[in-house]
Amino acid sequence: MRILAVGAHPDDVEFGCAPILIQEVRSGHEARILVTSKGEAASAGTPEERAQEARDAARIIGAAIQFLELGGDCHIEHNPANAIIFAREIRRFKPDVVLAPHLGENQHPDHSAVGKIVRDAARLARFGGLQDLEELPPHPITSLYYYTITQVFIDPPDLVVDVSAAREAWEAAIQCHKSQMRTRNYLDLVMSRARTLGAAIGVEYAAGLWLNDPIRVGSLGDIPLSSRYF
Repeated sequence: MRILAVGAHPDDVEFGCAPILIQEVRSGHEARILVTSKGEAASAGTPEERAQEARDAARIIGAAIQFLELGGDCHIEHNPANAIIFAREIRRFKPDVVLAPHLGENQHPDHSAVGKIVRDAARLARFGGLQDLEELPPHPITSLYYYTITQVFIDPPDLVVDVSAAREAWEAAIQCHKSQMRTRNYLDLVMSRARTLGAAIGVEYAAGLWLNDPIRVGSLGDIPLSSRYF
């Protein structure tokens, strides 16, 4: 399986879905991280520092990483041109699963903008007659999921993944972003959320995902575990 995880900024994937990637890579799957800025508007850390921090974290995760130019931090727009740029990357990598920032509006505007761009791009990537992408064959992904980055007060996730086994590597990936730790204790924010979500399903740590589309199953027996604990 190929997994493409998209972040608006150099630390988004690490804060939001890194433990899921870590576990999938350990299971033999291939992961790629696509980042759409270098945090140019950040209060701490230069773009060069932040890009290097993301590369260091990607090595811990076990994923390849690529930076994509979409106008820079705080200038990313949800529009057809950017969706086509993303659709081209989807056709190049041919992922089965795509992870993107949650579409909720009450967060950094780049997060929801990138989530919407990826949602549109996943559809455009499979259109055979789109002349903008005619140099690459169409590619339909299997699943699109959304993850949250620093949002805490949001609807419960549709999927809850036990990531207890990836905790140490996840913490190490987050700690690569030293420039951001100077302004706020993001590690505690992320891990406290993961512990709370884990407690809700009877495990130590968990990460949540939100569906773009319903999951298709043949029978209830295809769903092996429930998150019902309390």
